[in-house]
Amino acid sequence: MAVNLLDFDLEGLTAFCEGLGEKRFRAVQLYRWIHQKGESDFGRMSDLAKSLRDKLAGVAEVRALPLMSEHRSADGTVKWLFDVGGGNAVEAVFIPEDDRGTLCVSSQAGCAVGCRFCSTGHQGFSRNLGSGEIVAQLWFAEHRLRQRLALPAGVRAIDNVVMMGMGEPLQNYAALVPALRTMLSDHAYGLSRRRVTVSTSGVVPMIDRLREDCPVALAVSLHAPNDALRDSLVPLNRKYPLQELLAACQRYLAAAPRDFITFEYCMLDGVNDTPELAHELVRLVQGQAAASRALGRISCKLNLIPFNPFTASGLKRSPRERVLAFAQVLQDAGIVTTIRKTRGDDIDAACGQLAGEVQDRTNARERLAARRDVIPIATVGGVS
Repeated sequence: MAVNLLDFDLEGLTAFCEGLGEKRFRAVQLYRWIHQKGESDFGRMSDLAKSLRDKLAGVAEVRALPLMSEHRSADGTVKWLFDVGGGNAVEAVFIPEDDRGTLCVSSQAGCAVGCRFCSTGHQGFSRNLGSGEIVAQLWFAEHRLRQRLALPAGVRAIDNVVMMGMGEPLQNYAALVPALRTMLSDHAYGLSRRRVTVSTSGVVPMIDRLREDCPVALAVSLHAPNDALRDSLVPLNRKYPLQELLAACQRYLAAAPRDFITFEYCMLDGVNDTPELAHELVRLVQGQAAASRALGRISCKLNLIPFNPFTASGLKRSPRERVLAFAQVLQDAGIVTTIRKTRGDDIDAACGQLAGEVQDRTNARERLAARRDVIPIATVGGVS
């Protein structure tokens, strides 16, 4: 099979072109044609030497993901379903806002973490996506939207990317980093490090590696202020408990493009949404709880997310008044707190709703069903 050039960051493409006997500047030209202009036909890459175009035609291609469906929400959100083979499909979502266009990108076909409140986790896990499959979501969306919106040359449709689609990005690290580098490259999409966010459920060793290899904005799926409750909601917490996770966040801040970590907190009715737990969360991030006392205050922003219910979860969305009361406790303590506006829920494109189609290899449905009745109630607290 021909090599898919979407798999390469610029250094990888340079090495590939050198293997064909070409100089680095040819790789830069090719990279720009692919990513800045969205071109997949080597014959139309007019400033490449004909000899190079002929070489590429025999050994390489720009292979997009087959589009299975497109759905548009009443609020302007667009969701695409892409075929990644083997009976698997992944979803990407474009969210238009007044000041930016955000693309939510998937990193895996399914997810092995199995968070209780996430529809993707209930689908189970099939495989990691390759770098080209990650980048292909941005490649398709950017150039499809430029045409649809009739944007002039040099104007981006997407200037914000969040790795918050299907999968745990840091469990697909080898493919993630080249994809991030392509997103950031001035010869490709030219995105700011502040405008590329990796969301993780807390894979501590990979947080440290990302800090060294490609620091971008970091969002951590927290969802509970103590280990007992978080163990039941985010199973990965049993391997990397809060003290280890918060220490990794502190270390990450030394290299992060922003001076804060975003903590995501999905609001679950009767589970994690009481004022008592809000106060416990304040103590945790301000370094007053046992899990964080040695670390001190952590610079953070709290993003409260309304839960998007699905039947298999057995969970309900917190009433708005309880979400507001929870937010008020945090704000009164001086913590920057936002409540995420639900977008695209009429097309199942909102946070936690992405499911795609996954040939599960992990028996996720059975495991999650067994845990359904063992979630602690909201009055459970940690030692503080």
